[in-house]
This record gives sequence, structure tokens and C-alpha cells, in this order.
Amino acid sequence: MILTPGTGQGVQLIPLLDLANQITRMPPGAAFVQIGGNLLVFAALGAMLPVRSARFASLRAVAAVAATSSLTVEILQYVLRLGRVSSVDDVILNTAGAVLAALATRRWWMPKHKADERAVTPSGPAGGGRRRRARATPR
Repeated sequence: MILTPGTGQGVQLIPLLDLANQITRMPPGAAFVQIGGNLLVFAALGAMLPVRSARFASLRAVAAVAATSSLTVEILQYVLRLGRVSSVDDVILNTAGAVLAALATRRWWMPKHKADERAVTPSGPAGGGRRRRARATPR
């Protein structure tokens, strides 16, 4: 898992190379755990960040926060010399997991159009083409 000592040390900066090696060289179960784990690491962040803060209520914002957080973790793994490979593929998978989780919770944080905020155009010659707002409460 993240920031736990491992058996390798180094940096992998070529996108998808480390991922391809995991898929081809690891047993299927181990590759599934490794890839699934990387997708799930920041899933809670992606699911809850836009729900908790309107400022981050977009997929772009979730991706930016997740990528920054994941990159920080990868840099810490390298700087602290934990015997782990710091890989750009981990950043890609962590960010993808956060964005997928944000998509799963999208119905709870997407702005909703309210009936009283929609513009209404009266029909017929009496309307004169003017636009007026619908009232929320009767007069």
C-alpha cells in the first residue's frame, strides 16, 4: 500500500509502461489487486470532494486535486526511500479512480435547475417578446 516499505526503488516516468509490465508479468490476481487498489486509493476523495465543496463540483477540479495529491504521495515515496517504485502510472490510475467515483456521485453535486429561476417567454402578441421570471410564490 501507499508509503509502506517495498522491495524496489526507482522512478518510472514513461506513461503506461509500468501498467503494461504489471499486466503481462504479474499473475492475474496480483495485477487485479494492484490496479484495483490504485483505482480505489483516491476514490473516496473523488466521491466526496464535490459533495462537500461547491468549489470542487466539477470533474476537472476533482481530477486536479486527485492528481496533485497522488503526485505528492509518489514524491514522498521516492524522497523517503521506502523501497517503492514511484510511477506516473500510479498517478494516472489514482486520478482515474477519483474521477470515476466523482461520476458515480454526480447526481448529488450537479447543480439543479429550479423552476423559479428559469426564464419564461410569454406567447402571443400580448407578450411583446419580453422575458420575465416565473414567481416562486403567488402574489
